[in-house]
Amino acid sequence: MHIISKSAVAGLALAAATLSAGAVHAQARVAIVTPYMAQPGTQFYVEAFQEVAGEQGWDVNVIDTAGDVAAVISRIEDVVIQNVDAIVINVDPTQVTAGLQAADDAGIPVFGMDAGSDPLLVTNVTSNGYAMAAETATYVADRINGQGNVVMFVFDAFPPVQVRGVVADAVFGNHPDINVLDRVTPDVSDGGIADSRAKMEAILAANPEPGSIAAVWAAWDQPALGALQAIEAAGREGEGIVITGIDANPQAREAIGAGGNFEASVAQDFAGIGAATADAVARVLEGEDLRQSVIYVPTQLVTAANADQ
Repeated sequence: MHIISKSAVAGLALAAATLSAGAVHAQARVAIVTPYMAQPGTQFYVEAFQEVAGEQGWDVNVIDTAGDVAAVISRIEDVVIQNVDAIVINVDPTQVTAGLQAADDAGIPVFGMDAGSDPLLVTNVTSNGYAMAAETATYVADRINGQGNVVMFVFDAFPPVQVRGVVADAVFGNHPDINVLDRVTPDVSDGGIADSRAKMEAILAANPEPGSIAAVWAAWDQPALGALQAIEAAGREGEGIVITGIDANPQAREAIGAGGNFEASVAQDFAGIGAATADAVARVLEGEDLRQSVIYVPTQLVTAANADQ
């Protein structure tokens, strides 16, 4: 059972209402291709997309390559051969150019669902990663009074996450007394929590003195949760190590609401992104020429004060 915020439901309802004027290309066939179905955010995107698509009578084929980015290319080529009406991807478009080109050659529109910008995409529907990273990195800098060692968990292989690390680096770099102790890229094949915990355990062991780590900034929630587990297992939760994430998934909200080290995250409207992507697909299938190469869906900072909302 997935928890979807009121704003997400509103976004979904809005998209459904937008489409309700009449079934758009009833029986249209749409393929969603992603290597990241293990990530909660991707699951929410897909579910919301499917709900809107179901109301329209679309046939949606969800293809998960289970962490294999290279396999996305061949899966895109497969659905191109099947002559689907539209393709949606949740992966770095620059890593699957051959597949995108095959779709373009066949005249099949491809949409990014929290993917990245690319000339071969009609549009990319996403959250503003620059704003989210600036908000959480600034939260960290303010909480530690602009000084101390910070551990960063990043993932440069995926553009929407890569830009978050770039912005956080800039925020921390603007504070001469903040030192980025380590910049960690965890293994995300199992979701990212387990490997993040293991890597954080190693960092804690290498920095045993209380106060030697002031904060953990994570580009998404799974590493933040892994770091929290490591800190608690090491008995160092009393040191005041501040943890922030991005996504505000249910597990993160629960941890934030508990009032421990995990203090803040940013809620992406995952259902809103999925629904807005379906809306973009519908508009193009109706013949509209979209002018926006990126469509941003609003976000919200989540702390203990609103974690249960």
